[in-house]
Amino acid sequence: MPTTTRQWLLNGHPRGRGIVEDDFKLVETELPDPGEGEMLLQTRWLGFDPAQKGWMENIADYVAPMAIGDVMRGSGIAEVIESNGGRFKVGDMVFGTTGWTEHLVTDGKDLTKVETDLSPTAVLSVLGTTGVTAYCGLFKVGKPVAGDTVLVSGAAGATGSVVGQLAKIAGCRAVGIAGGPDKCKWLVEEAGYDAAIDYKAGDVKAQIKEHCPRGVDVIFDNVGGEILNDMLANIATAARVVICGGISRYETGSLPAGPQNYFNLVFRRASMAGFIVLDWASEFPQIRKRLEGFVHDETLHYQEDIQHGFENAPDTLQRLFSGKNRGKQMLEL
Repeated sequence: MPTTTRQWLLNGHPRGRGIVEDDFKLVETELPDPGEGEMLLQTRWLGFDPAQKGWMENIADYVAPMAIGDVMRGSGIAEVIESNGGRFKVGDMVFGTTGWTEHLVTDGKDLTKVETDLSPTAVLSVLGTTGVTAYCGLFKVGKPVAGDTVLVSGAAGATGSVVGQLAKIAGCRAVGIAGGPDKCKWLVEEAGYDAAIDYKAGDVKAQIKEHCPRGVDVIFDNVGGEILNDMLANIATAARVVICGGISRYETGSLPAGPQNYFNLVFRRASMAGFIVLDWASEFPQIRKRLEGFVHDETLHYQEDIQHGFENAPDTLQRLFSGKNRGKQMLEL
């Protein structure tokens, strides 16, 4: 019997605006039988990241452009339900780029077997791109040393919450910026941050000065815009500024204007660098083992926000841009 499956296709490029419902189209399509060396997979969970909007806009040139009618690109965890001599056996759980589809036929070359004694969903959150992005951005680019003050924007997000905890493990003081008293309370009481700054309470620059009186040694920025400007105003000598994301730009679609305080990099002999985590892909297996060890040691806690139902994929992505999610945003099919 032929396999039919539902898929979400890209139906619009949301440039210069937020994502809307019509940017996606739900279709039913027929899949071919697995060829030699191929497998039929059933998607169990999808993972969501702010970068997906950049992919939809074709603003990110480190990945192939997306055309109208393409299956929406995204990460997932899938189960092998049929194999024609494929590299994984029936029953194996695998993760990687699956796209927004309930089933897919693949040779699995870009997929990895789920091998963890944590929940399988951990491979999309603390052990997935989220965790390795936090690890590589902080340690490869930020290069913190014990005693440093590390300031993280978007700190209650999936990546930001891990950054602060890794900073604590490295012997640093961690200060996070988030929106609202609930998220700030979670940062301090659950994620172990030393202090939290509520940007919704206003005067972020003054709050940073209060909580980072000796200046900031490492900035890990997930937001951009005015928040980055306020952080740069209080950097310490030889500070390292890590540019990870710019969620402030996603609703407008345009890249944020350069920070007005960038000349503080000169005054403080500081550096600012962006990164693409794929540059360290060869190290991901070792980094995942280290992160899993931190979880087992209870020095690293992670949060997952799991929605339900394939038909809710577009709404689940939009949760990232309205601040509704707590931790890694996922969808269980």
